Amino acid sequence: MDVTVTSTELAAEFDQHRNRLIGLGYRLTGRIADAEDAVQDAWLRLATVDRDDIRDLGAWLTTVVSRLCLDRMRSAAVQREQYVGPWLPEPLVTSLDDDPGDIVAGQDDLRMAALRVLHELPPDQRLAFVLHDGFEVPFAEIAEVLGCSVVAARQHASRARRAMADADPPQRVPLPEQQRVVEAFLAALASKDVDAVARTLHPTVVVLGDSGGKARTARRPVVGIDKVARFAVGLMQKYDDKLLENIRLVLVNGDLGVLLPGSPEVAPRVFTIAIRDGRPAEIFDVVNPDKLTRIPW
Repeated sequence: MDVTVTSTELAAEFDQHRNRLIGLGYRLTGRIADAEDAVQDAWLRLATVDRDDIRDLGAWLTTVVSRLCLDRMRSAAVQREQYVGPWLPEPLVTSLDDDPGDIVAGQDDLRMAALRVLHELPPDQRLAFVLHDGFEVPFAEIAEVLGCSVVAARQHASRARRAMADADPPQRVPLPEQQRVVEAFLAALASKDVDAVARTLHPTVVVLGDSGGKARTARRPVVGIDKVARFAVGLMQKYDDKLLENIRLVLVNGDLGVLLPGSPEVAPRVFTIAIRDGRPAEIFDVVNPDKLTRIPW
């Protein structure tokens, strides 16, 4: 068979798995660039192996991407010890008018509230949980990726599952309810009235700001109605009315979120809200410019 035809067919077969692999890499690393790099490295490795040795291309690619991401995860775990403030995954931003795509559409585990908890897990637990519960990979294959016994792989997934359940991140609510809650919150913010903002919030509300020390947000979690209301109003007072007119509603990891363009004086930001009992319970404020490079401002 012509080598060119063979390569073309292989590339076409690989492309059938690409979105799934990027979705896997994003869940594991929290960064689209890291996920894309892992998928590209898997393609390069595929080009050097004998296809007769691969019984199931999808399973082979999943294993290779998982191993590549595990190396990144273990390295990132060390780097995050020096990270300034809370760390959040890179937000996946799409227009309300656009199809969110295969990576995000309908994926409840990609909401920011769930990913935040997932990324607090040790790398081995995160990988075992994502592969088994999210991608239905057998524990024997997970053990091979982790370099441990099957029993240990099961334990990693079990501990992760228990940690996720104990954290109890708010569940995704229907988009119309999200829109009602977000618009009420934004209207209160626009008034710059602390009491008005406070009335919109859930009693357990928390703000998690991710700046990496490169922009202005809270460097520690802001907890409680009064503190969150004062923080949010203080933040809005740094934006002039012209900037606030350019607020855009978007989808952030499949949930309703807000784009707030910046100026020379204030950083652009993306925030999204997790809702509990019809009120904002978790507010994720991403201002680290390294995590906003893909956003169509």
